[in-house]
Amino acid sequence: QVQLVESGGGLVQPGGSLRLSCAASGISFSIYDMNWYHQAPGKQRELVAGITSGGHTNYADSVEGRFTSSGHNAKNTVYLQMNSLKPEDTAVYYCNAHYSSFKREYDYWGQGTQVTVSS
Repeated sequence: QVQLVESGGGLVQPGGSLRLSCAASGISFSIYDMNWYHQAPGKQRELVAGITSGGHTNYADSVEGRFTSSGHNAKNTVYLQMNSLKPEDTAVYYCNAHYSSFKREYDYWGQGTQVTVSS
């Protein structure tokens, strides 16, 4: 059974920081790309950051320079360090594990963790 469990969300003031964690089980973690998405009320879920199975990171323009994706090691856990948070970062953050081969794609999701940036 595949499980992705996020933690670390909460309420923070503008300019503050949070670190999200995503612990994965039930998958061959080393071959999956691990991504972070967020979804604000009334908006579509969108990709925020990711780290590939090879350790390469990528970021949405809106978070470049503020967020850092890391982990993807033997601990089967990835992290999203979020600094200089803004009110527009308020959303539910989801961890995603993605693997694709020439035959099919695999996508698994966590339950989400709420991040609220407000004074």
